[in-house]
Amino acid sequence: MADADTIDNTSARDAALLTDTVREAGALALSLFRTELKNWTKGASSPVSEADIAVNDLLERRLRAATPDYGWLSEESVDDDERLGKPLVWIVDPIDGTRAYLAGREDWCVSVALVAGATPVLAAVFAPVSEEFFFAARGQGATLNDVAVSATAGTELDFSRMAGPKPLVQRLSPSAEEITLFPRIGSLALRLCRVAQGSLDAAFAGGQSRDWDLAAANLIVQEANGRMTALSGDTIEYNRREVAHGVLVAAGHDRHARIVEHFRNRPLP
Repeated sequence: MADADTIDNTSARDAALLTDTVREAGALALSLFRTELKNWTKGASSPVSEADIAVNDLLERRLRAATPDYGWLSEESVDDDERLGKPLVWIVDPIDGTRAYLAGREDWCVSVALVAGATPVLAAVFAPVSEEFFFAARGQGATLNDVAVSATAGTELDFSRMAGPKPLVQRLSPSAEEITLFPRIGSLALRLCRVAQGSLDAAFAGGQSRDWDLAAANLIVQEANGRMTALSGDTIEYNRREVAHGVLVAAGHDRHARIVEHFRNRPLP
């Protein structure tokens, strides 16, 4: 576990490194966007393209060369258990929302976090098409293009300002009436960041999201006066041997508490 002094002594340098590198990675991804790319399926149904690999290679070269003692966990790199013994670990999704990227849609991003122990301490999420750069450092707030952002306050549930799997969100509805959610956002990291900036009141992730989908957005939500946890309210831990997570929710503090309490009283089957 990294101590506070370790984090403080490295944070300014690492924040600058993270910002510059993610911007460069976003520019590379954008240069390949809507071009003819080889793509294939990884595992059961996860799409991968030449762009994912190129962006991953750039991020790994830049970040690991500058911080050789840090661990590395990326969606597009072979996992190495050596990361489990590292006090600081980069957690990377080179292109979050690859399906959207390959379809020519704009709802994708580059997402990178620095994790100390099990907790994110630096985060950057960059959506190059819309030129939105989210950034957070633990204890220092969250920004969008250098302007502070904050999750919405209150406890009311406006489904048009929520995003996530509809069958899950519908369980919050007190009636059987059809609900209308915010339009789908292809990148989970970007969906969660929309809570941090106040565009959404709440966002959900279905089961089986991974560390790289979540770590950066988690810190950004937290530093924007929001909360992001398991549906049970339990804290999300990163850089564990198992990197998959269950159902998650992000919202402003009071709304998050209401949603978690609702599901405690009415647990999922």
